[in-house]
Amino acid sequence: PMTDVVVIVSVVILIGLFSMQHYGTDKVSWLFAPIVFVWFILIGVLGAVNIYTYDRSVLKAFNPIYVYHYFKRGKTSWASLGGIMLSITGTEALFADLSYFPVQAIQIAFTTVVFPCLLLQYTGQAAYIATHKDKVSHSFYFSLPERILWPAFVVATAAAIVSSQATISATYSIIKQALAVGCFPRVKIIHTSKKYLGQIYSPDINWILMVLCIAVTAGFKNQSQIANAYGTAVIMVMLVTTFLMIPIMLLVWRSHWALVVLFTVLSLAVEIPYLTAVMKKIDQGGWVPLVFAAAILLIMYVWHYGTLKRYEFEMHSKVSMAWILGLGPSLGLVRVPGIGLVYTELASGVPHIFSHFITNLPAIHSTLVFVCVKYLPVYTVPLDERFLVKRIGPKNFHMFRCVARYGYKDIHKKDDDFEKMLFSSLLLFIRLESMMEEYSDSDEYSALDQQELIDEARSDARSAADLSYASRDSIVPVRSPNRPGAMSSAQTTTATLGFETVGDEVAFLNSCKDAGVVHILGNTVIRARRDSGPLKKLAIDYLYAFLRKICRENSAIFNVPHESLLNVGQVFYV
Repeated sequence: PMTDVVVIVSVVILIGLFSMQHYGTDKVSWLFAPIVFVWFILIGVLGAVNIYTYDRSVLKAFNPIYVYHYFKRGKTSWASLGGIMLSITGTEALFADLSYFPVQAIQIAFTTVVFPCLLLQYTGQAAYIATHKDKVSHSFYFSLPERILWPAFVVATAAAIVSSQATISATYSIIKQALAVGCFPRVKIIHTSKKYLGQIYSPDINWILMVLCIAVTAGFKNQSQIANAYGTAVIMVMLVTTFLMIPIMLLVWRSHWALVVLFTVLSLAVEIPYLTAVMKKIDQGGWVPLVFAAAILLIMYVWHYGTLKRYEFEMHSKVSMAWILGLGPSLGLVRVPGIGLVYTELASGVPHIFSHFITNLPAIHSTLVFVCVKYLPVYTVPLDERFLVKRIGPKNFHMFRCVARYGYKDIHKKDDDFEKMLFSSLLLFIRLESMMEEYSDSDEYSALDQQELIDEARSDARSAADLSYASRDSIVPVRSPNRPGAMSSAQTTTATLGFETVGDEVAFLNSCKDAGVVHILGNTVIRARRDSGPLKKLAIDYLYAFLRKICRENSAIFNVPHESLLNVGQVFYV
């Protein structure tokens, strides 16, 4: 049957489209604008020809009085709103396009090309149907001249592929925004373009989306059911957008309350009749987007709840500085050679993972750096501003905090660059700290002198880091004090008593780095309390645990080499 052929062709096109996503849209995006432009000009011209050829009286439809007469007929007119809704589908994609184009460009394209051509085409189809009442189904293709039937079919298919690509790209963008606010499980995000920020690709989401699209296409096999599902999704998008605009107008734009009320009333006056008409077709395919939305909402809510509880646990269980100072320079343990990079989500304070670690292990590295990786909503963070370093406790504790900041286009690579830049930042901080202490009592110390000293210290730190890393080929494992390559007794004494000069501390850090670098990651597992309700146990112990299991681990996100990775687990009950 013809329906089966259409379904098979659609599935093949979908598989091909999703299979090419990893190449990035920048490779073929130069074709998108010409294809869409040709499509709109084609339907606009054909609509104008149909109006002139068949029935020019359809232009009376632009008179608003006919809207009143149409709805005066009764329930049948109201029920037809569900089908009329399909004529404005696609307008919701304008919001997704804001990620790629300026607002003015979208406004110009919509008012000068899209809107006029759609009006001409719909009016032209009405003129054709007025004289061919037996060809309502597929009236667009029936109204085409036979000579351009197949060229128009090819252009229509290409335009459908372009619109599908826009929907796929918009899905990636929404997932990435949800990741940024901690409302979606961690998935891999790849930037496919060096020029355009919004062009991204997520392999995990790509294949899931492909399976769902094929399931809908092959499962329905009915154009009207897919149209009902599409119409339900569009009206829900419009309603959500309207309700989200209210707090934006009040809190962000500071609009007058009367303007907010006027906007809300006018928007709902249009959307609510469409919604009531679409609700009648929920059992005819409209249930699909509602089920998908409910499932995604549940996943986002459970993930956000679990992530928030984990963060609150880390915030409330931070180790106090008084407790650390009470441990002494050795932290109450054996300080073995090496640098320990302790990853944490906290930008301030010492995380609970540290006390959990030293409670269960009898040794800790000679130098500890608490690393907090933050991804900022900016294009890129300059290398000179990427690392913010601060000392924790006295100098002879050898504890630092480092906040590593990355932008959209910055990539945290699995190589020595991260360790090299971090080590260079540590050396720079030590030199600047010494300079600031030296000149802190001088009133004649100008901003220009300060900047010159900073530049000089940065140059010295880079040179020291480059020289140090040039002397080794790879990261070596941490050596215990009894093995070759361990610190000498003099160095250990220096680690305990502190440093008399900056050079002593720099030499100490170099010896620690040569001993090895270990990445320590916390793995906080949350569980529901025994007295929790069944819904909470189901959400935390099963759904959230399942999402944590299938999503990407922190070691993969931070690109930590497995040969120097140490996971520290702890359980937290909520």
